[in-house]
Amino acid sequence: MAAVDSLREPVPRTGLGWSATRLRAVLGRGGQYLLLILFLVLSLYPVVLMWASALKTSREIAQDPLALPTSLNVENLQKAWTVGRFDRYLGNTVLYSVAIVTGVVVLSSLAGYSLARLRVAHQRVIFVGFLLGLMVPFQSIMIPLYYLLRDINVLGTYWAMILPSIGLGLPFGVFYMRAFFRGLPGELADAGRVDGGSEWQVFSQIMLPLARPGLATLAIFQLLTTWNSFLVPLVFVQRDELRPIALGAMFFSGRYTADRGLIAAGVTISIVPIVVLYLFMQRQFIRGITAGALKGE
Repeated sequence: MAAVDSLREPVPRTGLGWSATRLRAVLGRGGQYLLLILFLVLSLYPVVLMWASALKTSREIAQDPLALPTSLNVENLQKAWTVGRFDRYLGNTVLYSVAIVTGVVVLSSLAGYSLARLRVAHQRVIFVGFLLGLMVPFQSIMIPLYYLLRDINVLGTYWAMILPSIGLGLPFGVFYMRAFFRGLPGELADAGRVDGGSEWQVFSQIMLPLARPGLATLAIFQLLTTWNSFLVPLVFVQRDELRPIALGAMFFSGRYTADRGLIAAGVTISIVPIVVLYLFMQRQFIRGITAGALKGE
């Protein structure tokens, strides 16, 4: 045994008493954390800068736009909420979000289940039609859609944003829910049919509860899209009292000047509710992403 031990190569050691392998692992892990911290700083810096600008006076912003506020000045937030009518814009955005998210989630779950679990005539053609909706940019159909909404007399109403937004959200929603339903065990649906349940009962009482993580994820995706929607209401919503919060910052921009403090305050008001909501629903969001919802054919 002594002879065998004498033939073994000595493990190189560092000055800290670590082996070279362990040192490389520690350095590699440290490099990963440094890279993640760098991306975190780059991601949060614009948000922190915006929040800092919302708490500064116009004079402080002009002197040093990148500096932190010397004092907490909430005058910009108060003025954006009252003078800028952000209270009305926020209410409109909540109404739009509830209507659009509900419409997209309900219709997408119905269509996704039908395309995934039922024998539908020309099923593949219908699915390809939904996929084409993902490839067509909104700018290419914006003008024809405007005239269509004008002809059915919905311009100047809440429906001018609700109906197009539901239609624009359905292609991704159907694609997502179809993939999610295809990933669920089909034996449970077969057992429900054997027990005498109708197809609606199988869908609503068996498959839909299993798809809750996917529904929650789709709802969050659509909520973010609706909350941040800018071009759709800019083109289709004609009246100021119907505008969502994403257009509210335009109130503080003139032809030759803009109040950057009030714009930052308005944007801060618009993003705080969605950030708080995401913090409460992040577990559902992660569960939906990791539950195999994107399993395709």
